[in-house]
Amino acid sequence: MASSAPQRVYRAPCPGCGAPVEFRSAQSTHAVCPYCQSTVVRSGEVLQRVGRMAEVFDDHSPLQLGASGRLPADWPGGPGGPGGQAFTLIGRLQYQGEQGRWAEWVALLEDGTSATLGEDNGAYVLSLPATGRELPPPERLPLGLTTSVAGKPFSVAAHLQAQLVAAEGELPTLAPLGQPFTVVELRSADGEVLSIDYGSAPPQVQRGRSVLLQDLALQGLKDDESVREEAARQLDCPHCGAPVAVQLDTSKSCTCPSCHSIIDLSSGLGGELRHAAQRNPISPLIPLGSVGRFEGADWQVVGFQHRTGVEVGDDEEESFGWEEYLLYNRQRGFIFLVDASDGWSLVRPATGAPTHRDGTALAQYLGRTYRLTSRYRAETGYVAGEFYWPVHSGQVTSNADFAAVDGKGILSREQAPGEVTWSHGQRLDSAAVASAFKLDARAGLFRRQDAGPIGGIGGGSLGCGTLILIFIVLLILLVLMSNCSGSSGSSSYRSSGGSWGGYTSGGGTSDHL
Repeated sequence: MASSAPQRVYRAPCPGCGAPVEFRSAQSTHAVCPYCQSTVVRSGEVLQRVGRMAEVFDDHSPLQLGASGRLPADWPGGPGGPGGQAFTLIGRLQYQGEQGRWAEWVALLEDGTSATLGEDNGAYVLSLPATGRELPPPERLPLGLTTSVAGKPFSVAAHLQAQLVAAEGELPTLAPLGQPFTVVELRSADGEVLSIDYGSAPPQVQRGRSVLLQDLALQGLKDDESVREEAARQLDCPHCGAPVAVQLDTSKSCTCPSCHSIIDLSSGLGGELRHAAQRNPISPLIPLGSVGRFEGADWQVVGFQHRTGVEVGDDEEESFGWEEYLLYNRQRGFIFLVDASDGWSLVRPATGAPTHRDGTALAQYLGRTYRLTSRYRAETGYVAGEFYWPVHSGQVTSNADFAAVDGKGILSREQAPGEVTWSHGQRLDSAAVASAFKLDARAGLFRRQDAGPIGGIGGGSLGCGTLILIFIVLLILLVLMSNCSGSSGSSSYRSSGGSWGGYTSGGGTSDHL
């Protein structure tokens, strides 16, 4: 039975500056002095200085040290498990990976154990320490591998190199600052996330699932005044010097409204700002800042990107294009609205990994079967606005798209270096998209192919009028072909649909029928 008794707090003077350093968790072995950033290790009743920690960069997260909350009551673990326990955020670690930076927060539970609240594709994953069988070396867990953990199948969704760049507060363990180590992340079909940190010996394992901040009953977050101040924060474009306003606390990249350069924010506004110039700007059909209503909530357009794709094995290199709008709601996170020639889609990154074997045509996710429709190489051509990952022109991913056999969903797999991301969603009627943004007067500009079942998927049927029209067209073609005797060569027509997705945040979907 978990005890709710308060933990004993241990305080000792910092060996570097003499200021008090506090340990609230008996499991914490390291702490960072809030005054001089000395890294201290606790040995019994004595603190020893082992170096100096770089200051955390301001990622403008709504979380902060001292914020408290409560685990969802239905958290896995059975009777006497962690569900419903209160927790306090006591530490933060910031990591640099191959695709940008992210943060993990150390949460002290009321029974004295700890949990981790980490960023995950614009959302959060709450994890608890896990134990089990002896772990294989990281080279035996390549990207895309399916393996069993305690009889449950998991897929390796990330295999990358990372390094600790900054920390604050108290920490159960501490990887050497600036030294690369391997991180492997596995995901199950029902949304579980298993993270293996090879930066220590033995490797540290965390097991958890996606959570919404609103479900954690958080208190002590940065107040509304701080949020308003952050919303107005500005920087000077490193390319042209024009002022650039950054609206979101989670943005890792943005674009300059004056010269359209892409600015990398992953090192924080106080860090080095890198930029990449863009040419031939594209004006989005839905302006940045617009608010649309989907799923009973208001979503603001904060980012836009144009992408192109080329199907795998297409010798003619015929490309197709589509556009993605990144939508944001403070309580629900991010979703994607995708504008493709075959229709509109509303999709979101999947926490779990659908069941699928490379080279096969079927995938299973949340009790639904999906069939492969296309494989293609996708490239980002133009971006505008803000994004929760470091985006840039020329980013290339390998995509595979699937359509539900019952016609009620779409699924995509997108692979970038070191990471595989799945997305899932639904098609939308074009009139509903225009209405959601109160742009009914411009509904004609939103019109695309019908959002209903395509190519027989889902059991849709053709109307009598459509059949008559098809018969007439075929008859005309037969007459024309009969009058073209003696001609040589051949021609073909391939209908290229669009796709949807987000780099390290979603996949893509296209129908080539």
